[in-house]
Amino acid sequence: MASTATVLCLLFAVPSLPAAGDRDVSIPGFVTEFSASLDEVLRALQEVLQDQTIHGTYVFDKEKTLTGAKAAESTPLFEPWKADGKVFYKIRTDAIAPRHFRDSADQGTIAVRYIVTSIHPERTRLRIDAIFVENAHRTIHPSDGTVESSESKAIQDHLQAIQFAEQEAAEAQRRRESIDLAKQTLIRQREDETSGLAAAQSSTQDLEQRVNSLRHQMQRRIKVPGATLKAAPFRSAANVANLAAYTDIVIVIVTPHWYGVETPEGQRGWLPLDQLEPLP
Repeated sequence: MASTATVLCLLFAVPSLPAAGDRDVSIPGFVTEFSASLDEVLRALQEVLQDQTIHGTYVFDKEKTLTGAKAAESTPLFEPWKADGKVFYKIRTDAIAPRHFRDSADQGTIAVRYIVTSIHPERTRLRIDAIFVENAHRTIHPSDGTVESSESKAIQDHLQAIQFAEQEAAEAQRRRESIDLAKQTLIRQREDETSGLAAAQSSTQDLEQRVNSLRHQMQRRIKVPGATLKAAPFRSAANVANLAAYTDIVIVIVTPHWYGVETPEGQRGWLPLDQLEPLP
């Protein structure tokens, strides 16, 4: 799409500027406002300027579209615009009595002027004027409004397409951002789960180490050649069982000289300290 600054000034075989009296012909113009930024309206206008069509008029009844129009930076067919706004032109030469121009006759040039003014960051005004100027008599024929409204409708259609594309792009961007956020959240969850699992594994290892430590503290084994499990912490107490050397026992009660113990078979009794040794 050609930008505003790059629209080339095209030279046309247009009639000379009408006399001052002729240029006093009333040109009502067409004014509308769009809920769009200046940049968006200018983009839509550039597309219409380059479509080579004068919308809303035609020359031959069998062909309802008038093509062959070209964008121009200026034209002598309109007085210079001195008010606010950006001004653009589209010219179609050699048109024969085009429709929807009042009392048009003979051959001449159609000139369409577009004036774009920003009235708010998201509000833009557009004015369109269309005239037909005869080559021979240099008479100005204003449009009956059909050309202006048709050109405005073409710009509006392009503008809606631009805004829809922008909305689609914005929605696609939001979807991408949402997907990225979901991925990042999942990654963080996995990292948290990994950290939690590592912490749990570390805690389990610590617990196992503590259990092993306690096990070594609370377990002993019978020295060689073996020992007799007593019913009470006295050497004269009744015998409960004979325990082979290296039998592992669990300490249940601790006294200065005797341990109350439990055997692997679940038997309980007493053993003197000197008959036991720590586990390897």
